[in-house]
Amino acid sequence: MEYKDTLLMPKTEFPMRGNLPKREPEVQEKWNEMDIYKKVQERTEGRPMFVLHDGPPYANGDIHMGHALNKILKDFIVRYKSMSGFHAPYVPGWDTHGLPIEQALTNKGVKRKEMTVAEFRKLCEEYAYEQVDSQREQFKRLGVRGDWENPYITLKPEYEAQQIKVFGDMAKKGYIYKGLKPVYWSPSSESALAEAEIEYQDKRSASIYVTFDVTDGKGVLEEGTKFIIWTTTPWTIPANLGISVHPELTYVVAEANGEKYVVVEDLLEEVASMTGWEAPEVTKKVKGAELEYVVAKHPLYDRDSLVMLGEHVTTDSGTGCVHTAPGHGEDDFLIGKKYGLDVLCPVNDRGVMTEEAPGFEGLFYDEANKPITEKLKEAGALLKLNFITHSYPHDWRTKKPVIYRATAQWFASIDKFRSELLEAVKETKWIPSWGETRLFNMIRDRGDWCISRQRAWGVPIPVFYAENNEPIITDETIAHVSAMFREHGSNIWFEKEAKDLLPEGFTHPGSPNGQFSKETDIMDVWFDSGSSHQAVLEERDDLQRPADLYLEGSDQYRGWFNSSLTTGVAVTGKAPYKGVLSHGFALDGEGRKMSKSLGNVVVPSKVMNQLGGDILRLWVASVDYQADVRVSDPILKQVAEVYRKIRNTFRFLLGNLADFTPKENAVPFNELREVDQFMMVKLNDLIKEVHNHYENYEFAAIYHAVNNFCTVDLSSFYLDFAKDILYIEPENHEDRRAIQTVLYETLLALTKLLSPILSHTADEVWAYVPEVTEESVQLTDMPDYQELPKAEELKVKWTKFMDLRDNVLKALEEARNAKVIGKSLTAKIVLFVNDETKELLDSINEDLKQLFIVSSFEIGGSIDEAPEQALKLERAAIVVEKAEGETCERCWIVSEEVGQHADHPTLCPRCGNVVAEHYTEV
Repeated sequence: MEYKDTLLMPKTEFPMRGNLPKREPEVQEKWNEMDIYKKVQERTEGRPMFVLHDGPPYANGDIHMGHALNKILKDFIVRYKSMSGFHAPYVPGWDTHGLPIEQALTNKGVKRKEMTVAEFRKLCEEYAYEQVDSQREQFKRLGVRGDWENPYITLKPEYEAQQIKVFGDMAKKGYIYKGLKPVYWSPSSESALAEAEIEYQDKRSASIYVTFDVTDGKGVLEEGTKFIIWTTTPWTIPANLGISVHPELTYVVAEANGEKYVVVEDLLEEVASMTGWEAPEVTKKVKGAELEYVVAKHPLYDRDSLVMLGEHVTTDSGTGCVHTAPGHGEDDFLIGKKYGLDVLCPVNDRGVMTEEAPGFEGLFYDEANKPITEKLKEAGALLKLNFITHSYPHDWRTKKPVIYRATAQWFASIDKFRSELLEAVKETKWIPSWGETRLFNMIRDRGDWCISRQRAWGVPIPVFYAENNEPIITDETIAHVSAMFREHGSNIWFEKEAKDLLPEGFTHPGSPNGQFSKETDIMDVWFDSGSSHQAVLEERDDLQRPADLYLEGSDQYRGWFNSSLTTGVAVTGKAPYKGVLSHGFALDGEGRKMSKSLGNVVVPSKVMNQLGGDILRLWVASVDYQADVRVSDPILKQVAEVYRKIRNTFRFLLGNLADFTPKENAVPFNELREVDQFMMVKLNDLIKEVHNHYENYEFAAIYHAVNNFCTVDLSSFYLDFAKDILYIEPENHEDRRAIQTVLYETLLALTKLLSPILSHTADEVWAYVPEVTEESVQLTDMPDYQELPKAEELKVKWTKFMDLRDNVLKALEEARNAKVIGKSLTAKIVLFVNDETKELLDSINEDLKQLFIVSSFEIGGSIDEAPEQALKLERAAIVVEKAEGETCERCWIVSEEVGQHADHPTLCPRCGNVVAEHYTEV
């Protein structure tokens, strides 16, 4: 007889190796066949709704690790909610308008100038849909569950129609206006930009100190006294119309090198050091307010430069006398408006100086810096020139510097409803909590939102103009344009004349001849995506506004969170979201930004092809995503090792349940042994903990809790000693069935708890779980936490035992290293204990040598009686000896009773009886 054939070894077809790159697409194919998204929605219909509204990624290029991080986090939440009492639809979306697509087509050789705007836009649309299709497949490969066949896309007619309504509602409330103001202007994009489209990079600039001679001192200053201004943008000097001083600061007239100069007192020493003056003599002090309306002469042109009072002037740097060009700065514009100055902007939309800058026309603004500085030097007005490197605004798309430039643009007035916006921020739940302060301060400090762009690919601003140039935005025109866009798409705006876009028979007093024109600018793309609460949440029957959660990267405080709040409050008076959760950026293993030039880019598709989507998902669960996160091959390999342990745990559980039928074999809790009850209590604690962490979006805590449960509670303890019962005892032995009951409950709970994170593996495991009727674990609910009897008492008692057991295992390890024993089953343990530990051990009914995984165990006496070689601890002293006797050929314990069974002399009595009673022939 082969005794090994009498062992009840684990049996399962669940593979040991995940082989995820091959197996996951097969799992996804099954999801597609069963239409898993639809089935989940049907199952949860009628429950309270939970809407996580997808912030639309831009439809251009392959997805990167930031995309993967974002979409997987959303999937964790949606999957959990649909398994915990909610109806949680997830509608993915795409942002499809804007410059990158125009640029991509240009790079492909499309000659935009050789076609109509409408023809070019058609090509943009086709390209956008190609990108959507490509990214959709990549997102699906991550295992993200959603309504992929019916996403929202910002170029779709129904979306554009709702966006027009948002614009119309804001205009009706007086929030939309057209004005000549300096805005961020990108010469590289030939368009105005909003603050959200600006990023700061270092730039090397000329730093110049320039003098302006006083021509009318108003009795305060002598003629010929020189104001000194400081600027890092020499190209704006031709646009200078004034000098600003602070009314409350003290200014001095300082004599140096035979000239008299005006600077703020607090910066005199710094200016003297910069210009090389030696001991300048202060001849006069005046308050800034006294200098109002003093007139100086422009250093290059025959025109005045008016001295004005401005609260924006500081003593942080410069001279306290601020060069003011109303066409090139927000503060300059406002103070110029107050004093009645013109808005001079001698730079065109390509960044080229115009004839309004005599002597420099035709020069690109940055190239004009040098000749302007040379002209100032020739005029004797250049006091000092050097170069500095400073943080400077750049176009976030083209990465090129931007300028401030006054142009006629469409704006959304923030001032008119700023208090409502700030109140909405306070009413929103922010995770992390600092998000509230960040967005509150942004809203508090932001200027009006420039919403017009001088591009082709976007949603047109639905404004008509009468013959007298009066803008026309009425309920009638907005409703008509919205309806046309819903039927035909926004391209119709560029295909038809203004009169054909207006309602039939439309008249206006400003157009006596019935002639109309239309706006050619498009809306800022942030207005597109910021309207999604109306165009998606309100438009679709399967969603609702406000959303429960918006979840995006931390850069979206200035982007989507911001624009959505602005349009949402403008239209409804409330934020479009109840909660906002933000995550950090994906960096390389050393904490550096990923870039092709550094060669440190980790590509999601490559990771999935090599390791699998569930490894990527488990990595997302492992990181503190609210800060910036690191990812690299070594980090992913560590995660893959944790995955291997979790998978092996599933395999062990499944393997030892091959002969277990829950309905017939499950043991009630009160009939379980104490150690089995203790594991049920530990499992229930895990269920409660994981539930709480899911509710608070603490996925790293779930990762560590589950990993700890699998490696410490299960692998190192319960499953370790359980083998002696599961493999050795007969099939229906009560201890074996008790352990199997715990294993079954653990298998069910772990599969469900991990389903939102390891979506593919959980479904793979589910197919092997005995007696489950649902075709996917996604069609079940999370396990419920149960208040088990004597739970605290069991935890206290068995935690003390676990501590003792850890010390025994340590002693066994030392004995193994000292060659006293081989495997732990060759050992005998003798414990010398205090009264508390003796009481603990006496109270345990389970086989202690089985729990310690040794062949022999005894209590040798009190701690005081422990021999010298014992491992002495606070509550026990441990002696490890070689067990005496022979090794049982079946269970491998060493016993002096081996050989006593008449029919099976190579077995211990326990194994002999099992074989005799249950195996006549094998």
